Amino acid sequence: MSFTKLGLTPNVLEGVKAMGYTEPTPIQLRAIPLVLEGRDLIGSAQTGTGKTAAFALPILSKLKQHEHVTRALILEPTRELAAQVETAFRDYARFTDLTVAVVYGGVGYQKQIDALKSGSGVDVIVATPGRLLDHMEQGNCNLGYVQHLVLDEADRMLDMGFLPDVKRILQKCPTERQSMLFSATIPPAIETLIQWAMRNPETIEIGARRSPAETVKHVIYPVSDMQKTDLLLELLKRVNYDSVIVFCRTKHGADRVASVLKRDNHAVAVLHSNRTQREREQALDGFRQGKFEVLVATDIAARGLDIANVSHVVNFDVPQHPEDYVHRIGRTGRAENTGDAFTLMIAEDAMHVFSIERYISQQIPREKLEGFNYRYTALFEAQKANAPKPYERKVQMSRVGSGYFFGARKRR
Repeated sequence: MSFTKLGLTPNVLEGVKAMGYTEPTPIQLRAIPLVLEGRDLIGSAQTGTGKTAAFALPILSKLKQHEHVTRALILEPTRELAAQVETAFRDYARFTDLTVAVVYGGVGYQKQIDALKSGSGVDVIVATPGRLLDHMEQGNCNLGYVQHLVLDEADRMLDMGFLPDVKRILQKCPTERQSMLFSATIPPAIETLIQWAMRNPETIEIGARRSPAETVKHVIYPVSDMQKTDLLLELLKRVNYDSVIVFCRTKHGADRVASVLKRDNHAVAVLHSNRTQREREQALDGFRQGKFEVLVATDIAARGLDIANVSHVVNFDVPQHPEDYVHRIGRTGRAENTGDAFTLMIAEDAMHVFSIERYISQQIPREKLEGFNYRYTALFEAQKANAPKPYERKVQMSRVGSGYFFGARKRR
């Protein structure tokens, strides 16, 4: 089916055509008609599936033409996502007279105030919760006419502590509105929000939320804590990569790893919440354009950001939340391309790895890098001690690439 069959307005279809899109993705195919009908919607889909267009295109079609009040509000957890979604709305609306403003922290207020208080009004606001509340308290925007509300990456907003802010914002919106929520997981707090903020929502789920993409080969490299950095450097020397994202657990850790990589003559960009907005934009733009070969980031880069053609992902630190593992390694192997994801595991990570494997219902293969001068780690002893008996499970060991591949079935 083409976009022309979905009921979008001609002007919005012109925007879609100008973007070079011809056929809707599965989530767009299912979501667009429901949004056009005015239904509340809960959506879940893997990254890179066209989620933004699934709500942006029908919202723009329902708004039709410019008015002097804000009728659509899109809430995003991070500045990067807000900027990305605002750009998408502008692209899709290029053949309409609809106006879009973006609001997020880390930058000055005046430009945002000018956009919000424009004499002609703004039809769509894309915002992060904290900065939007600041503008609301200053009287810079009025949400009393909002007809369409989108909570994007809702579980991420919960993780970042935005849920109280989101509730305060929703209280300023009309109760008679269309609400859409997109979330990779639905924890109890999100379930409560759904019951409070939505009316008989329709649920759409595309793909297995707990499964890594089949196009991604992912393995674990057990290593001692003191050798993590050396192993990372050795992997980058041996791997034929185009671009790499290295995920760290903390901002300080990301800065430290970036410094080590720079000393090893890698072109490195850093992305985390302590960087200024200008630094974050330069990092993303430079990485997309190939100026930087490595992006060292915290989980701020794990979800939603439009970063194409990433050949490799390295989890320098094992993520503490299993769903973040799926999001991180989903940065590679996108759009049917293949990709590789490596996770460096120290002894203290064992429980987190077990949680990840239980979450994705599969064991992640362990590898040893051939020729690397490993020091002792309890992980190797545990691997020997846990060698299964024939009646417990089968173990396969075969040479793969530059190391060994350890694969095993779960105990019965």
